[in-house]
Amino acid sequence: MHQKEQVIAPVLESTFGLKAVLCDSLNTDTFGTFCGQQQRSASPLATARAKCLAALSLTGHDLAIASEGSFGPHPSIFFASADEELVVMIDQKNQLEFVATELSLITNFNAKSVSSIEELMDFAEASGFPEHGLILRKSADTYDEQLKGIVDEAVLKRHFMQLINLYGQVYVETDMRAMYNPTRMSVIAQATEKLVTLLKTECPNCQTPGFAVKEALPGLPCSLCGLPTRSILVHRYSCQKCNFVEDKKYPNQKEQEDPMYCDFCNP
Repeated sequence: MHQKEQVIAPVLESTFGLKAVLCDSLNTDTFGTFCGQQQRSASPLATARAKCLAALSLTGHDLAIASEGSFGPHPSIFFASADEELVVMIDQKNQLEFVATELSLITNFNAKSVSSIEELMDFAEASGFPEHGLILRKSADTYDEQLKGIVDEAVLKRHFMQLINLYGQVYVETDMRAMYNPTRMSVIAQATEKLVTLLKTECPNCQTPGFAVKEALPGLPCSLCGLPTRSILVHRYSCQKCNFVEDKKYPNQKEQEDPMYCDFCNP
């Protein structure tokens, strides 16, 4: 529905020789919308998985791929917005699931109440308009009289004037649907590349694709006192087919941690 196949399909087709088929009969808006008309009821992973399973049921194919995005504060960088994109592939024939994630600080995610053309156009310029679409509605908590996918300045100003004359203020937000947000589309492409890398990573024991990190174990020793810190010492890989497990030390290419991150040296 949102043209994500433009960045997902070419990568998979060129790498694995797959033929991407759109499931045109599936209305993915029923799983949740960014503009608030339909709240997402499940987690991003569960939602992407549900999209895959619905497509498998409707098409009769045994491979499905879907993506799901989330926007909000960055989990560790305060006052910064972030875009987290999940790309999920389900192999129903072999009972396998592959998940890739990309967390990016590069996003135009924003919204604001405005009361003048000048404020509106300042917001539009900062949001990357008209390459990036905008949404207008009368207030943050109402969803009627909403116009989405605005990419034309004349339409933007005309609809703004209609709303401002009726309500005295207007709520403008970035349209985060992929086809109206090339910045988001690039993050989905990055997540797809990660999925390809995952699919190419085979289990050393049974050669099943998707040999992935399932757990990050802390304990990297402090360079001063030698005690374990909270920093990651081991990435634990596991196979979802044969359950083979392999630990790989020093995933961040360092064997000791700076004392400033040690709870004993720097409590």
